Amino acid sequence: MNDPFHIVLLPGDGIGEEVTTSARRVLEAASERLGLSLSFEEKAFGGAGIESSGNPLPDGTLKACKEADAVLLGAIGGPEWDHLSGELRPEAGLLRLRAELGVFANLRPTVVPESLAHLSILPAELVEGVDVLVVRELTGGIYFGEPREYTPTRAFDTMTYSADEIDRIARVAFERASRRRQKVTSVDKANVLAVSRLWRERVSYIGANEYPDIELVHMYVDNAAMQMILNPLQFDVLLTGNLFGDILSDLSSTLVGSLGLLPSASLGGITPLFEPVHGSAPELAGTNSANPIGAILSGAMMLDELGEYPAAMHIAEGVSGALALGALTQDLTPDGRSPVSTTEFTDHVLACLNESAVSTPNF
Repeated sequence: MNDPFHIVLLPGDGIGEEVTTSARRVLEAASERLGLSLSFEEKAFGGAGIESSGNPLPDGTLKACKEADAVLLGAIGGPEWDHLSGELRPEAGLLRLRAELGVFANLRPTVVPESLAHLSILPAELVEGVDVLVVRELTGGIYFGEPREYTPTRAFDTMTYSADEIDRIARVAFERASRRRQKVTSVDKANVLAVSRLWRERVSYIGANEYPDIELVHMYVDNAAMQMILNPLQFDVLLTGNLFGDILSDLSSTLVGSLGLLPSASLGGITPLFEPVHGSAPELAGTNSANPIGAILSGAMMLDELGEYPAAMHIAEGVSGALALGALTQDLTPDGRSPVSTTEFTDHVLACLNESAVSTPNF
């Protein structure tokens, strides 16, 4: 047997511990059935890191993450730490972790299964079958550009991208599209912003010279937001900079009806980082009612990135099977049906894991 993959778990705060426990149970069960070896190490992070060491990203946690094969995060933050500021906030720990790991590509898949299409904010016929992957540049753009300034009478931020930064995130998007439906929609504001003109030029160059078989469409960000609502089925891979990706990935998540369903991956650095897109939901902590699907599918994305495609497929099919059987957590039962708990849903996934998988996850 090969050496085990070493996974650092960062349960974090709020519902993070509950959904991470669910993900670990499913990962262990799938791995056992398919002969995959995983080892887990749990570390304090976010608010839990502040409580244990006064630091949202303790030195020991960072060291373990850098030495791991992958990191699986639950969620961070909560009202207990709202009084803190700057580098002491839980969220600052996440930004620093991403920077230390060097992950520059954030991947957010939004898939609307037939059984859940009725939960969308849009008519079911508009969203049934939606399968969009947002590829967001994570370490550049206006969130990190210099100079920046704030005074009570004047403030500014700087949006900046180099050609190299654009090229590398474009390649991630085109590579993902080559595994999916062969289409990239690149989002910018090239009619107004100089940085977007460079973005469009570089994406066009990479597409034409390195991925000529992939269809490339350019779209202004305001139109992209409108099209996400009017016709989401037109999108395959959506390529964006940091600011536009932040907005559009959250917008795409509304199509599926619950943030609890959505996983994400941050790639390209020392160690890949995987996490559900939802927050720590402190009001649900300890109630055993949180939706663990985002965390479980983040675990599946993790296995996919580690090259363990059958195991990733196995988990994705287990989740689909549980949903098809009508196992729905409280966020998925607006019609008054009795929801299942976090652990009950996880039990349903485990019971479905022996069913045959029919497709490779489109991560």
